[in-house]
Amino acid sequence: MKKLSEYLLLWTLGGSFYYAFEVFFRGFSHWSMFVLGGFCLIFCAQQGIWTHWSAPLWKQVVWCVIFVVSGEFITGIFVNKIMHWNVWDYTGMPFQFMGQICLPFAVIFSGLCAAGILMSGYLLHFLYGEETPHFHVL
Repeated sequence: MKKLSEYLLLWTLGGSFYYAFEVFFRGFSHWSMFVLGGFCLIFCAQQGIWTHWSAPLWKQVVWCVIFVVSGEFITGIFVNKIMHWNVWDYTGMPFQFMGQICLPFAVIFSGLCAAGILMSGYLLHFLYGEETPHFHVL
């Protein structure tokens, strides 16, 4: 039950933060971004748990950005190409792939991932008594 509670908290926070982030910067969002944001924050926490928070922060950010960009691509194929909901289109952005992912947003996601890693590590420690995160850059 404890793990389920942790996952639900992280999923709700990740979804809420990312949805609010999009509304603040784009003026709108889509429910699919809530779902994806939740799964991304769960991964930010889970990768830290798997490594006992011992990996350098830059490596954790790289792993999370790969997960987030992959999730964005898969979600984009489903919501934009298959369902035709047209949630986003990066076609005009530099270094884009199929209009679903692009390098500028991957850079933005790296900052969000770093914040998500730090936040999830400390939240799980203080609220659920999980292992104390020990972050280091190198």
